[in-house]
Amino acid sequence: MRNLLFILILIAYCLMLMPSAMAEEKKMEQPMDPQAMMDLYTKLAVPGEPHKLFASLAGSWKTETKEWMEPGKPPVESTGIAEMEMLLGGRFLQQKFNGSMMGKPYSGIGISAYDNILERYVSAWMDTMSTGIFMMEGTASADGRTITLKGQHAEPGGGYMTHRAIWKIVDNNTQTFVMYGAHHGGEEMKMMEITYTRKR
Repeated sequence: MRNLLFILILIAYCLMLMPSAMAEEKKMEQPMDPQAMMDLYTKLAVPGEPHKLFASLAGSWKTETKEWMEPGKPPVESTGIAEMEMLLGGRFLQQKFNGSMMGKPYSGIGISAYDNILERYVSAWMDTMSTGIFMMEGTASADGRTITLKGQHAEPGGGYMTHRAIWKIVDNNTQTFVMYGAHHGGEEMKMMEITYTRKR
């Protein structure tokens, strides 16, 4: 009997809360004033501090890459060049990379951004070893100079390989990019390390 009374009180309490919860949901569904929405979008479209930091990276870079094919084995080393420039009024950093990967000629194009709405860093990468676009997103340290990104890509035969990348902007003349990966949710391993040095 006491259990039944408790259940009835609980149901009554939930019914009392429903009108206010529904009102709050209805309030959130109401469309924003068009002019207010346009003002907000205009404000959020203005490049901020993350974009200024990206702009400092524009220019020509030399790269030294190490790739680990298997844990415990020495890396394959190669060199390359990267051209970086800001696009669309300082909102996006584009990288055009040319070098080699696994002993074969390799080219890639990347777009890095800070999304003011999401308050997150996002990146897209396309290269000559795939027909897909590799997407990652993440956050940065307080000074914005260490950006940690996460993403995944489909693997042949099914499943996904997850990735974690740490991009360090050491100074205006030096960057490092370290990528870790895990096959099908397995143990993570270091896969790649790129050191960028500005051409002088």
